[in-house]
Amino acid sequence: MKIDADAIERVTTAFEKNFANAQETGAAVSIWRSGKSCLHLYEGWRDAEETSPWEEDTAVLVWSATKGPSSICLLHALAEVGEKITQPVSDVWPEFAAHGKAHLTIADVLAHRAGLAALDDKTARFNDREAVVRAIEAQAPNWDAPHHHGYGPRMHGYVIDEILRRLTGLSIQDYWRRNFAEPLDLDFWIGLPEELLPRVAQTLAPRSLTPPSSEADFAKAVSTAGSLTQRAFSSPTGMLTASAMNTPALRTSSFPAFGGIGTAPALAAFYAFCAAPRYFEETGASLPSPMSKWCQTRLSNGLDEVLRIPTAFSAGLMMDPLNESGQKLRTTFGPSLNAFGHPGAGGSVAFADPENEIGFAYVMNRMEAGVLPGARGQALVKALYGME
Repeated sequence: MKIDADAIERVTTAFEKNFANAQETGAAVSIWRSGKSCLHLYEGWRDAEETSPWEEDTAVLVWSATKGPSSICLLHALAEVGEKITQPVSDVWPEFAAHGKAHLTIADVLAHRAGLAALDDKTARFNDREAVVRAIEAQAPNWDAPHHHGYGPRMHGYVIDEILRRLTGLSIQDYWRRNFAEPLDLDFWIGLPEELLPRVAQTLAPRSLTPPSSEADFAKAVSTAGSLTQRAFSSPTGMLTASAMNTPALRTSSFPAFGGIGTAPALAAFYAFCAAPRYFEETGASLPSPMSKWCQTRLSNGLDEVLRIPTAFSAGLMMDPLNESGQKLRTTFGPSLNAFGHPGAGGSVAFADPENEIGFAYVMNRMEAGVLPGARGQALVKALYGME
């Protein structure tokens, strides 16, 4: 696939239409192919009052789109220290084995199969990492069905961060900077430096709280007291609202599942690297071949116990789920079967398409209701690939 003038025009038209329809406040989209930037569009405002224009280097919170870079950090570390994704977590984190978790592998954790979507402990707060780690050790799996999976919107980051610390002595925040962000010169942070705070757009709540009809089961579950879905979206304790995440204290904290802040070109470049690492060899960054294959291998596929819709995950990356015939049920990440990436709450989405050597990222500050990327981001993906 070529990203030609027609593709650029389609994406540009779709991007401008989102603003013309008053759906956006501020947003950016970036597309890379074969190691080179093809498009970077940005428009709108960084704030609700529309007084600060969105600029070329404006960064924004991308919520769960952080999980992609974080998970690839763990994959990279496993290759660096010679460990396998198929080994039990307790091999590197002995305390993890308690309460029926001894058999769980690193692959189970990355693919959201481990049953660690929600904590029973209501005292461990989201900003007390040590307390959350102790609570994870004391937690029994949320289910005992070996082939089930369920998304951990917050918990995923705490678990993989602790595994990486046990492997390397480094946090995901530091590992990311050392092995990817600095070599690739990426303006993406898992724990923002204070001096960059003025460049960050406000995160704004959705104008409507009504999710799409395709997510009706999720909407019902998340509003049902005591449901696994509700528990997962409130574990660890401490509600993280859009306005709360605008505070300097949280922007500068490291939350590997939901706290990444950066630009669309940074995320697109990172996924361009993941799609075709050979174009970035001179940077010194690497993604060992076995780990690259794990990014493209569905380890979970089917009904999600938390999101209540079909989902699929590779090794910490989301993929589009497949039906029994091997066909895509959604095209969140375009038409390619082996595309992988991660969306973020409110609509952000970033992914790698190895088949076409594409890295794509769409980020925005005005959130949409729903758990999957909404109409704005999907319009851009469809435009890129010429999909109806």
